[in-house]
Amino acid sequence: MVLYALLCVASLILLSLLSLAWLLLRPGPSPFAADARRPPAPLVTDKAARRAVVKTVFSADKVPERLDAIVVGSGIGGLGAAALLAKAGRRVLVLEQHGKLGGCCHTFTEKGFEFDTGIHYVGRMQEGTSLRFLVDQLTEGQLEWVPFPPVFDAVVLGEPGSARTYRLYAGQEGYFQGLKQQFPGEVAAIEEFERLVKSVSRGVPLLVLLKLVPRALAALLCRSGLLPRLCPFFRMASRSLEEVVAALTPNRELRAIFSYIFPTYGVVPSKASFSMHSILVDHFLCGAWYPKGGAGEIAFHTIPVIRKAGGDVFGKAPVQRILLDSQGKAWGVSVKKGQDLVNIFAPIIISDAGIFNTYKWLLPAEARALPEIQSQLRMVTHGEGGFTVFVGLNGSSEELGLEPTNYYVYQGHDLDEMMNRYLSSSREEAAKNIPMLFVSCLSAKDPTWETRHPGKSTLAIVTFTRYEWFEEWKDKQVHKRGDDYEELKQTFVDTIMQTVFKLYPRIKDRIEYLSSGSPLTNQHYIASPKGEFYGVNHDMARLQAEAIAAMRAQTPVPNLYLTGQDLCVGGFAGALQGAVICASSVLGRNLYIDMGWLKMRTGATNSSKRD
Repeated sequence: MVLYALLCVASLILLSLLSLAWLLLRPGPSPFAADARRPPAPLVTDKAARRAVVKTVFSADKVPERLDAIVVGSGIGGLGAAALLAKAGRRVLVLEQHGKLGGCCHTFTEKGFEFDTGIHYVGRMQEGTSLRFLVDQLTEGQLEWVPFPPVFDAVVLGEPGSARTYRLYAGQEGYFQGLKQQFPGEVAAIEEFERLVKSVSRGVPLLVLLKLVPRALAALLCRSGLLPRLCPFFRMASRSLEEVVAALTPNRELRAIFSYIFPTYGVVPSKASFSMHSILVDHFLCGAWYPKGGAGEIAFHTIPVIRKAGGDVFGKAPVQRILLDSQGKAWGVSVKKGQDLVNIFAPIIISDAGIFNTYKWLLPAEARALPEIQSQLRMVTHGEGGFTVFVGLNGSSEELGLEPTNYYVYQGHDLDEMMNRYLSSSREEAAKNIPMLFVSCLSAKDPTWETRHPGKSTLAIVTFTRYEWFEEWKDKQVHKRGDDYEELKQTFVDTIMQTVFKLYPRIKDRIEYLSSGSPLTNQHYIASPKGEFYGVNHDMARLQAEAIAAMRAQTPVPNLYLTGQDLCVGGFAGALQGAVICASSVLGRNLYIDMGWLKMRTGATNSSKRD
């Protein structure tokens, strides 16, 4: 039996290597043929120059001829895939339903205050990492990153000002050493948590592998039963975060600190896969970074790469339908322009609109009914809806005592019980008892802020809400949903701000702008079907090998591909990995190997840094 098992393992490894070699040796240009980086240019602050990049409006006469691909959606998954194809010589058109490009990477300005919509911090952006190298290649080195201070996150378990604040320190050793200093009697539990997180995270490349190797081989790997035996990532995928941390320690506050970062993927500890949680803990072990000049710089420096190859990116271009030819192959899209529909054709269609929007709304009925499509839809559920409060303040961050450190504020230490009670309550009760807040200060993170917005500061506060609490107003026009809707939102805002005032007491009389966004707001501006931040639910079912292998870039509809966070995992880095997987499938190359070779050739690796 042992010999048989070893032969099976050897055969599967050989098949995987052959498949990867086949992907690598396919003919055609690589996006990573040459180092695209150049010295960063000065920050562009001219409003007209910025609008020309991130607010270009669709019209049929502007569409480039002889398109190679069309991308639906301009989040980083869409822009990333388009830029990779552009760097391989493809002419790509990106179509965005919103007026400003960038998806969750875009910023907006109201009454002179600038706010980010989704990029609050990103891990693994230190020099020498593969993620930093990838972003540098996609933006030609023009996107600069600013590190957070050593304490990048802080966790309050109780009322700010009276409850203890726990601090998370950057560094492979500093992160866990900081925990040991704050929990001196829990060294063994912390060391075991460290061991589990690092061993599970080392299996993440297998997640990508299952999406790149041929479908039949991926299915064989899943059916073999070897993945959970050989790889901690798949072995721990079926264990909940709550179960794992409860086994590590009886200390309820340490359990909470082990679990605190679950809002970054949106699943409560009893339903979250420990493997998913480990990805996020590991992602931030070396600290956090923020784009210099604000999150809007991401799209601002990616879009020119697409245009340089003859493609373009347009806003106010809502795609109504993916068009299929007589053989059922994707070959174009239908875009609404005023009262008219404009059909645009290309041999490759890529969707960054998410699985639900793509399969349920953009595909015609005959494609939607395909058994493979229905099978994938049965594997996934919607993520939790999000609620955000945007605060504009009169005064600098220094004057108001605002910090670049992100704060996670919980009402107590039993995170799972609090969140489940909140999410199962009525909307009226929930609005007055919000158990979790994420508080982020954009103006304190960006060193260019004071130059661009002197004497002003901003806060963004995020929590989760159920879509169903706001659903009765879903058919109402934005900004015209009525007094009842506004009153419900205001109840949430009042409860949230009571806590924020305790965290930052100096801001109370300095508010000049205050607004909020419900799941319906997210639905309108970023087209998330149920107002979710992170797309498809990141629960334990999604992290199973079979589900990972099934959600591939190449859909059951020929010539139609998926990209973004629904293809891989949520967040900026996850959506960008989705773009690499998608572009690899379209080009028939393993772009991870191409990128690795370029990284080695350019001397970008640094053996003293962990990648």
